[in-house]
Amino acid sequence: MALAWLLCGFDRLESCGVFYQYRLCLKVFGRQHTDAAVFRLSEMMTAVGYVPGDGRNNGIRNALCIAMLLQREPQPERVNVDTLQYIASAGPAYLRKSAATLSRILASSGIFNEGFDYRVSQRRRPPREYNAVTDVPAEWLSWCERWRATSVQRPSSIEACWYVLLKCGRWLADCHPECVSPVNWTRETAMAWVTAACKMKVGEWSNPGGMYRERRGSMMKPSARAGLIRHVHTFFHDLQEWGWMPVKFSPERILRSPRSLSTQIGPDPRIVSDELWCKLIHAGQNLQETDLPGCVGYPYFYPLEMVRALSVLWLFGGLRRDEILRMRCGCIRWQASEENDGQRICLMDVPVSKTYAAFTKPVDSIVGDYIERWELVRSPQALQEDPKTGESVHFLFMHRGKRVHGSYINNSLVPLLCKKAGIPEHDARGRITSHRARATIASQLYNAREPLDIFELQKWLGHSSPESTRHYVDITPTRLAASFDKAGYFERNRRVVSLLIDQNIVASGQAAEGKPWRYYDLGHGFCTYDFFDQCPHRMACAKCSFYIPKSSSEAQYLEGRQNLIKLMQETPLTEDELAAVDNDIEAVERLLKKLRSVASPGQRK
Repeated sequence: MALAWLLCGFDRLESCGVFYQYRLCLKVFGRQHTDAAVFRLSEMMTAVGYVPGDGRNNGIRNALCIAMLLQREPQPERVNVDTLQYIASAGPAYLRKSAATLSRILASSGIFNEGFDYRVSQRRRPPREYNAVTDVPAEWLSWCERWRATSVQRPSSIEACWYVLLKCGRWLADCHPECVSPVNWTRETAMAWVTAACKMKVGEWSNPGGMYRERRGSMMKPSARAGLIRHVHTFFHDLQEWGWMPVKFSPERILRSPRSLSTQIGPDPRIVSDELWCKLIHAGQNLQETDLPGCVGYPYFYPLEMVRALSVLWLFGGLRRDEILRMRCGCIRWQASEENDGQRICLMDVPVSKTYAAFTKPVDSIVGDYIERWELVRSPQALQEDPKTGESVHFLFMHRGKRVHGSYINNSLVPLLCKKAGIPEHDARGRITSHRARATIASQLYNAREPLDIFELQKWLGHSSPESTRHYVDITPTRLAASFDKAGYFERNRRVVSLLIDQNIVASGQAAEGKPWRYYDLGHGFCTYDFFDQCPHRMACAKCSFYIPKSSSEAQYLEGRQNLIKLMQETPLTEDELAAVDNDIEAVERLLKKLRSVASPGQRK
């Protein structure tokens, strides 16, 4: 191979099978140049976070060697990204992934602008939609593909709508084969799809059918059935707006969820119970190196400081998964508090989300402490493009030239914290995922002793409207009971009236002769009527003979007695009487006017 490379210009090394790329470099470049290139690679790898002496790094070294052999120059700085992409696509299978990794290392060192991901640039199997489109009518599929290529929605929204449209295509092929083109759809066809979607079961019109095997045949959730209607509505709305088809019906009127379905959908925050959440918080704050699932001789892929920062940000930040993974370096700022004796407030810059522009919100100081610890040991990484804004930024959670994968929090971090906390990964509301932390934190802030109101919580969560915030808030029974008690529903129509009893009158027997001995204190005077709680003139009794105004000498003499027993009596009051008790002059006048034709107890005598 060395002779062929030197004398004949042989460069089809990928067809030579498995061989020692390093030894071939020694023969054609010499030990001095080869070892210098390998040493330079080791320096670049250490700078981005690779551990020296790790046996798993040999594949990256071999990828560099074959790249130098293909370019015929033993200098890592001159390796170009096209050569590495060729190795990743047509090179030896055991070096394809290493070639992509090498591209990110060289990009972090500034040799070229940006590396690439092997999973994105080269896929050995067709994408997921390959099996899904096999039984979809060709004409319907062509319309769907044209819409997908034109739509400007978020990629996740386009993907969700895409699979619903494929499901709709299978339904058309079976139930309405004459309408496999959107142009042939009529009002009746749209109404038939709404009816079918409202009765859709798990696994119906799906391909492949291996998903959700445990729930297959059961009725789909109301929100999922509403999504079937909503996505087809989006499809026809876009086609009509873009002028691709004539308007035969209104998607806004026909393709909408019926009331019988929409009433089943409402806020249902899947919060984690307080006892489980406290254990998760304790586990996140006390993660140790021994808790990370590394192999013997090989440390955990991510550094401990990075895992701790991710854990604390998930437990205290109240962010979406995408927002956590797109946090940027320098996102933490400190500000002195004038109200808390100069104590520092931690402010965090949240990137652009799916519903809100970039904003700044306060978080617990522990978040800032752990993020700053990670930034101190974080290796320099290359700039990467933010998929939402298109900016080239330094992402906070990057290691070895690569961002943290989108599934890491759900599939690795949360199970790690659950194992550390000694709790199951599933609770009464299902699996503990990244988004459940957001609902849990929002509910705790809303139910705190000094809670955030719905508008403050909306701003803190980064929602565009308070209607979205309602889906994250769950009022605890404790707070509901306290609010109910403060509302005083039972006391709403009752008031406590002071009652004075003259013991001398009772002891002397004058009470039997009809002399007043019980006095109800009305504030402006006393009432001596025995059945005061049944009297309609309770709050308007100035003309009654049982009324003693406090301005009279008799009332002053009564208040000066030493042998009076002071009691309290609850009395039910009407709405008008409640307003009169609250010193509303207009209410008193209205009450007097209403009782003008009602005889008082004194008049009835």
